[in-house]
Amino acid sequence: MAFKDILLTLTSYPDPTPASVAEDAVAIAAALGAHLAALACEVHVEVPGHFLSGSTANIPGIIAGEMEKSRKSARDMLAAFDVAANKAGILHENILERCATFAVPDLLVDYARLRDLTIVPVPESYDQWYAEAVIFGSGRPTLVLPESPRPRPFELGTVAIAWDFSRAAARAISDAMPMLEKASKVRIVTVTNEKKLDSKHSAEALAKNLARHGIDVVLDKVDADGRRIGEVLESYTVSHRVDVLVMGAYGHSRLREFILGGATKSLLSKPPLPILFSH
Repeated sequence: MAFKDILLTLTSYPDPTPASVAEDAVAIAAALGAHLAALACEVHVEVPGHFLSGSTANIPGIIAGEMEKSRKSARDMLAAFDVAANKAGILHENILERCATFAVPDLLVDYARLRDLTIVPVPESYDQWYAEAVIFGSGRPTLVLPESPRPRPFELGTVAIAWDFSRAAARAISDAMPMLEKASKVRIVTVTNEKKLDSKHSAEALAKNLARHGIDVVLDKVDADGRRIGEVLESYTVSHRVDVLVMGAYGHSRLREFILGGATKSLLSKPPLPILFSH
């Protein structure tokens, strides 16, 4: 199934998503021939009642100011997205919601469950709760975008698959198939001497499967050599000028806090490139 309906999540608070993220998302949708919906939320900042009663500061005034900041950011981001999408000539729509700050992750998950793919920007300045919620709660693939400026414009050139013979990795490949079929080059990277790879089948068998879909791949093996898996994959993507990394997401939720696997935690905390996660 092709990616025909993509969602882009935009954060209005505490800091707005940079305009460069919308431009990247538009380029991705154009490369995939997909409709793109941008979702922004005006948040209602809530403060516990006991905090209000015990403070001499003008808390209601501060809250009103923060809400106005969020409202303006949400509308400005959607306007900038509209300009970028019109310039690229893609089918698109704007969605403006209103909700409390604590309800934003659930709102994003609800929308993501109705899309083929969700693009979630990841800021450097605070935690990745929104991305984690969508990855593990939507049941759909999630493309994580770094908010930091890209060294070059996005293009669907080289896509790399992080392959460890696991269920999550196999699910990620299936979910990413529309992207793999459109990529100029596909590479499969297996990291050795990092953990036991529990499979009797080699990466060559996976390459044979993808070849039946018309996808020719390059097979790579990289020795971890004592490095963490996230570090190994980041170095690999840089040296091979990878445009998108495809990998399974490992983790589970415990009292609404996600306990992440090593590679997932490392690459999600500061993604060096667009990463398609699937759980």
